[in-house]
Amino acid sequence: MEIKPRFRDRADAGRLLAEVLGDRAAVIVLALPRGGVPVAHEIARLLDASLDVLLVGKIGAPGYPEYAIGAIVDGNNPQRVINEDVLAYSGASPAYVEAQAVRELAEIERRRKLYLGERAPLRLKGRDVILVDDGIATGASVKAALQALKQAGAARVTLAVPVAPKTVLVELRDEVDEIVCLHAPEHLRAVSLEYENFDQTSDGEV
Repeated sequence: MEIKPRFRDRADAGRLLAEVLGDRAAVIVLALPRGGVPVAHEIARLLDASLDVLLVGKIGAPGYPEYAIGAIVDGNNPQRVINEDVLAYSGASPAYVEAQAVRELAEIERRRKLYLGERAPLRLKGRDVILVDDGIATGASVKAALQALKQAGAARVTLAVPVAPKTVLVELRDEVDEIVCLHAPEHLRAVSLEYENFDQTSDGEV
């Protein structure tokens, strides 16, 4: 059965999310690079909000790098989240996970310098934050990001995504104050199938 895409591209998904989010006073929109940035940019533009990035590295399964068994967020105390069910299914060893975590931290450092230069991240303590990605598959990256936001002292966190499996949203419900998701199927085959254009977002675009 052919699946009809729900969104033209990431910018289209961002505009649709902004309509549902409505007016929000003094919020910070945080994007998960790279794919979350075009979505978050439209939300921040339409809500007249500040925009920043939250750098999260995906720990992919052996041979299937896009299938996340965990994620890591850079910071003074790097947050690491492992999906134990996916880890067991993938057969990845502790040594593999550790090696991937080290590699992802190095990539995060490269991207921070590329995207932000010398600019310090926006202060999140006591602020209302909207965390944005272009879609959720396993939820590992988002869980790691939410832990980082909790550590940073964000006052209120809204998770805004175009598409995510209903089961993952249930798991995340207690981690956030609000979830805005445009499409939450029981079974999600792939985030990319929900978009007409799901080209890789480049560092240059970010």
